[in-house]
Amino acid sequence: MFAFLRENFRWIAGGFILTYCSSFGQTYFISASIAQWQSDFGLSHGQFGRLYMFATLASAMCLPFIGRIVDVAAPHRMIAIVIPVLAGAALLAGFAASVPILFVAIFALRLFGQGMTTHVALTATGRWFVAERGRAVSLVVLGHQGGEATVPLAFAALSIAYGYRVGWIAAAVALLAIGLPCAWWCYRRPRVPRPARYRDGAGRAETRSWTRREVLRDPLFWIILAGVLGPAFIGTTIFYHQNYMTELHGWPPRFFAESLIVMALTTLICALLAGAAVDRFGARSLLPFFLLPLAGACFVLAGSVPAAALYGVMVLVGISYGISSTLFGALWPEIYGVANLGAIRSVAVATMVLATAAGPGLTGTLIDRGIPLPAQMAYLGAYCLAAAGAMAAAAGVLKRRA
Repeated sequence: MFAFLRENFRWIAGGFILTYCSSFGQTYFISASIAQWQSDFGLSHGQFGRLYMFATLASAMCLPFIGRIVDVAAPHRMIAIVIPVLAGAALLAGFAASVPILFVAIFALRLFGQGMTTHVALTATGRWFVAERGRAVSLVVLGHQGGEATVPLAFAALSIAYGYRVGWIAAAVALLAIGLPCAWWCYRRPRVPRPARYRDGAGRAETRSWTRREVLRDPLFWIILAGVLGPAFIGTTIFYHQNYMTELHGWPPRFFAESLIVMALTTLICALLAGAAVDRFGARSLLPFFLLPLAGACFVLAGSVPAAALYGVMVLVGISYGISSTLFGALWPEIYGVANLGAIRSVAVATMVLATAAGPGLTGTLIDRGIPLPAQMAYLGAYCLAAAGAMAAAAGVLKRRA
């Protein structure tokens, strides 16, 4: 692993920087300013929730159109557009003078932060690495964990000391002064991929590049996409309703925050292990398994959960998150080729963004209508099991197709 990292440092570092920069468009970062925005604009929790949901949905609808540009533009040129726009959105969020301007700011943060920075990183990594694609993706996606562990803390410290607007200014400055030049330099020279063989002895034939139209007509794509939705929908739901679950189960407030550290460490370890498995056996071989730990987490949350059991839940969630983060960075180029990878990935990413928007809204509505979250978790666990069965069938078809 260390020899691989030394040899490919600039491309791995570039992808890591981009996924780290995606933190500025993630819910865990944006949510730190919700109270200030509600106070400034007189918004209720429900009003801001709807604004955030519609901004996220709008960004998801734009992704398939903007994301396909990655197929015709060099990655470093995309970086020269995406990061400055993201920095501008950060400034707009910090100094929004009205609700419509705030909507535009959140829309741009979600589209260019959560969406395009990760999309550029994983599309380039999928193209530039073949023999070691699993390891490369597993290292690149660690930027998400790095950002989650450090960016909110830094923003909170600045906000407490100087006000939340200074935090947004610092975000924009960091993006322009560090993220932009470093990522641009790392991606300025493309990597030439090496052909490879699976280490179990099976040859790795060159995959025919599908067009996006062909992929959208492929039933297997939609079956796999149904599995992709699971971690995005369920994970966001768990995090969004953390206060509700803490009150419902009588957990000490600190327990949920502490459990997130357990989840982050588990995600990191499993992402790296999944990368090694992808390089050895292929990404399709992991399809039947990544939803099973998430199903277990859902079934545990469907009952009465003591505080200590929350750590076990987060271990299970972290296993699914770690495997899926590596899996879906490597799967699409493996089964659909790389010529139109940006256009194909943009559809998958847009669907995941839609799931993150729908999860809290749908489950919250059901809670308001008298269906508690534990009851919903039982159904979500059953969904994961059914989807895992579908993934196993899809993996078998993909193996025969190859």
